[in-house]
Amino acid sequence: MAASRDAEIWKDVQTYYGQVLKKSADLRTNTCVTAARSAPKHIREALQNVHEEVALRYYGCGLVIPECLESCWILDLGSGSGRDCYALSQLVGEKGHVTGIDMTKSQVEVAKNYVKYHMEKYGFQASNVTFIHGYIEKLGEAGIKNESYDIVISNCVINLVPDKQQVLQEVYRVLKYGGELYFSDVYANLELPEEIRKHKVLWGECLGGALYWKDLAILAQKIGFCPPRLVTANLITIQNKELERVVGDCRFVSATFRLFKLPKTGPAKRCQVIYNGGITGHEKELVFDANFTFKEGDLVEVDEETAAILKNSRFAQDFLINPVGERLPSTGNCSALESKAIITDPFKLAEESHDTKSRCPPGIAGGCCDTKKSC
Repeated sequence: MAASRDAEIWKDVQTYYGQVLKKSADLRTNTCVTAARSAPKHIREALQNVHEEVALRYYGCGLVIPECLESCWILDLGSGSGRDCYALSQLVGEKGHVTGIDMTKSQVEVAKNYVKYHMEKYGFQASNVTFIHGYIEKLGEAGIKNESYDIVISNCVINLVPDKQQVLQEVYRVLKYGGELYFSDVYANLELPEEIRKHKVLWGECLGGALYWKDLAILAQKIGFCPPRLVTANLITIQNKELERVVGDCRFVSATFRLFKLPKTGPAKRCQVIYNGGITGHEKELVFDANFTFKEGDLVEVDEETAAILKNSRFAQDFLINPVGERLPSTGNCSALESKAIITDPFKLAEESHDTKSRCPPGIAGGCCDTKKSC
């Protein structure tokens, strides 16, 4: 029964994104529209270099371009017409590689048509981007091997898949140790009722398959990921009277999370860290997530989990890291952790971000509201 239901959803999604939607303007809600926020100059330029035909067919709810990308191998789940892939292919450089996988053939064909255009625009001698037709919960069938990618991204696609645990298990399999899933998706404030989950338009518009936000942490722990790290969140307003009646009291957010796959090591300790600076586009300040912002030269105390991530990921070379008590040479300020809980609720972050927009400078949501105080 479940298999036939999954097959029906696959068919409906393929129809919606292959035939019903021809461009972003065809969307019936504002769910799959990336909320405006500032991005580093190098990302803005990379996105501007993407061919107009590719950009017109973009359906995403976040910005899924993380930091520290040079020479990385990146996999894009549900790559569509290839907008994010082409931006990333420029940022990883010729020594890196980007693979996009999508189950809608027409979208994959659009993406493939512009490989030569982008490689010539970037001045690359050989292509560093590949597009595959396949299912994101069946990466093995698409020929994607174990521990073959540094980063996996996804932009408002996992909600379209019925079996989200299988997607995350496959991501865990193909990630190298120290790698991460950096993804934007739609989340609900409760377990969705059957009427919403079976509504074809709501599913195609990324709402009907939205995960209850607390379930993400449960799935991540079950599979072996570190607890989800919330980066940004924005409240979704449907702005469609017919669909609003179906949704009723259910609320939705689009949120970006990072899930790290770390090697099994001994117990981690709280540490003091100093960001060395120098990451492209983040030379003076690295907004790691909604809870931690690292400024070049500043000494920051971090919890055990954050310390383990910084030590065992691609960010290790960009930080000086010592256990608390072993003083690091700092040329900047000093920040210690407060005892209050770290923000994990995307609805709370989205509401706080909305309320403080007038007080905060432009930037990543949560970037001006951290959990640290002066030592």
